[in-house]
Amino acid sequence: MNRTISTEVNAVADQANTKVDQVASAAHAAVNSAQASLNDFGQAAPAALNRAAAQVDDMARRTLDRARQAGGQVRDQVHRAGDMTVGYIKDEPVKSILIAAAAGAVAAGIFAWLTRSRARG
Repeated sequence: MNRTISTEVNAVADQANTKVDQVASAAHAAVNSAQASLNDFGQAAPAALNRAAAQVDDMARRTLDRARQAGGQVRDQVHRAGDMTVGYIKDEPVKSILIAAAAGAVAAGIFAWLTRSRARG
């Protein structure tokens, strides 16, 4: 009977050792997997940041190019409007003077009204 108990105790101990080994192996595999994932992330993060920085740089460059292009278009439109104004003045000098005088009178009236309103207020 002592021998049977001893054999059963040894069998249970062997099973416990087997389970401990299995748990240790599983834990070791989980740690290795986590470490590999962290290594992959550590290697992927700089590349992703470099790609993002390149995209931002490219976007900034395109925005500046568009702003320069828009500035050139505005400059051209202002130049054309000036040329058209000069042409209109040459074609219709009396009418141009009357329009300028009317615009000046309106501006002077608004200025006088604003200064009177502030003086009273």
